Amino acid sequence: MPTGPAAPAGPVPVVLAGANGHGRSHLRNLRRLSDAGRVRLVGVCERAALADGALEGLGPVPVSDDLGGLIERTGARAAVLATPIHTHLPLARTALEHGAHVLLEKPPAPSAAEFDALCAASDAAGPACQIGFQSLGSAAVAAVRRMVAEGAVGEVRGIGAAGTWVRTSAYYARADWAGRRRLDGRDVVDGALTNPFAHAVATALAVAGADRTPPEGVEAELFHAHPIEADDTSCVRVRTRGGPPVSVAVTLCAEQARDPFITVHGSEGSIVLEYTRDRVALRRGREERVSVHPRTDLLENLLDHADGGARLLVPPKAVAGFMGVLEAVRTAPDPEPVPAEAQEAALTDEGLRRTVRGVDAAVFASAERVALFSEIGAPWAAGKGGRT
Repeated sequence: MPTGPAAPAGPVPVVLAGANGHGRSHLRNLRRLSDAGRVRLVGVCERAALADGALEGLGPVPVSDDLGGLIERTGARAAVLATPIHTHLPLARTALEHGAHVLLEKPPAPSAAEFDALCAASDAAGPACQIGFQSLGSAAVAAVRRMVAEGAVGEVRGIGAAGTWVRTSAYYARADWAGRRRLDGRDVVDGALTNPFAHAVATALAVAGADRTPPEGVEAELFHAHPIEADDTSCVRVRTRGGPPVSVAVTLCAEQARDPFITVHGSEGSIVLEYTRDRVALRRGREERVSVHPRTDLLENLLDHADGGARLLVPPKAVAGFMGVLEAVRTAPDPEPVPAEAQEAALTDEGLRRTVRGVDAAVFASAERVALFSEIGAPWAAGKGGRT
């Protein structure tokens, strides 16, 4: 049974670190859980000013840049950490050492060394740590794995994931760490594969049963169209330990934004998981069977686990496979620039949008063939890309 702070009689007191940016989604969830009587927001750890109305329905609460002091002062039993990637380890340690259970945004750490330190801190602490890969709270993942185990698509030959989203210059201007591989001598690794499409990588590995063990090897091809350090258009192919190969191809410079998906390629059919929708399609010949699955909120699961009644869905060690991919991306050669002649640029209300010509087709072909960009003939990838 988990140890840690004793369960309170009423709503669980929670602090939020990082209330701007992605933290706004956590505020919405905290507001929902507060309305349901499950939690009570008792503090916000933030250095920047909050937007007007950010805490509507939740406040007033103290705002401080001292997470440890905030937990002590408020008696918070849980901490949600939605701060920059390179702050995850020190803040998680602080929260755990002050007796708070932790929901830590993905990616959990910017390097394998910091991830190992996080796992050690979590193992040594009484409170629990949950990693915020929301897609891993979906019953859809278990459903796909069950179909595979039952032989629904025959022998699995490979798993391919694809993601085509659009992010403009404003996305990279939002913070000094955005789009950086390193900042002030510290690893950040804020690339397409490791942050916006981290769910694609983690979920594909979970479907393959390769989520809890580091991969045998990773081939990475990293590119950028935006003037950034990190990748915005990239692919990896993962050699899993005893399982099928897994490829993930993504871009933030898409011609058309679409929902990402993961395809299990079998000898007798395929399974397509749209992980943002919890939607599974089993395809055999002309037949298609579609199912939509429930998703467990990871903060609720963390609180249920803390009360001794639930299995923690995404403890740190459940994302060891993902961290193996992140480490390969971190140590790969710096991303190659996409040639100017392969790009289009247009000024929009949301900033400068850069599009890589033909990238959508390349991403989908990669997922279909479980292949790298250079192997499918993407002209901007010929003979390029960093491999590990």
